[in-house]
Amino acid sequence: MNAAVVGAGTMGNGIAHVFAQSGMDVTLIDVSAAQLEGALQTIRKNMDRQIKKGSLSEADRDAALKRIKTASRLDAAASADLVVEAASETPELKFRIFDELDRATRPEVILCSNTSSISITEIAAHTRRPEQVAGMHFMNPVPLMPLVELVRGLKTSDETITAVTELSRKLGKTPVEVNDYPGFVSNRVLMPMINEAVYCVMEGVAAPEAVDTVMKLGMNHPLGPLALADLIGLDICVAILEVLHRGLGDDKYRPCPLLRKMVAAGRLGRKSGRGFYDYH
Repeated sequence: MNAAVVGAGTMGNGIAHVFAQSGMDVTLIDVSAAQLEGALQTIRKNMDRQIKKGSLSEADRDAALKRIKTASRLDAAASADLVVEAASETPELKFRIFDELDRATRPEVILCSNTSSISITEIAAHTRRPEQVAGMHFMNPVPLMPLVELVRGLKTSDETITAVTELSRKLGKTPVEVNDYPGFVSNRVLMPMINEAVYCVMEGVAAPEAVDTVMKLGMNHPLGPLALADLIGLDICVAILEVLHRGLGDDKYRPCPLLRKMVAAGRLGRKSGRGFYDYH
């Protein structure tokens, strides 16, 4: 099977990594040549880590890297048997990408989105094949996290869900099917927790380190909610909370003012070097 991944950021390069490692040829597509080059370096670095841990051989790494091609235009997906979009979490951008993918790919090709909160039904409406559009929401970091949240849009067919379920298992992931509601399951549960943790900091209840320690040692979470927010990206957290707030109409999803302030200041978490913690 040939796959195409649209978007070479953190999620896109991780998805390309697991596709290639599972034996699939994959075309990684991004408008930025620098982003593509950085993605290839990241994939190699992550595979080198796997070699050090003994979970991957050098020969398998080299073979996987040879299966990855890069391109800067969406028409490079023309030969793909399946496409996964992993672009920025912006509805208008995703709608435009799916409109173009619908024209660029064969009619029988399944089109998936890695969106973490945007409606699959709305995305599918920008194609002539809504039955063949589904969500494949991978978790970060993709090579390590076993879950894939499979999202069924209003018109997604049983055949499409069966195909992406089988693909997820081939990738060594555990697929869980959910229906198309704002935030699906993962972020509908996670984001209010992160948001409440930020309110605790804003209101002076505790420092970030204390909040995270309580959740790690008291609730057995491997990573505290504020450290996790830094990993996800605080701008992404705000975007998802806005989708939840708008889609469900409940103020419990309203992004904390401190979270908005930090994003406005460019403190986005690990990717900017500083969020609730300093990563320089």
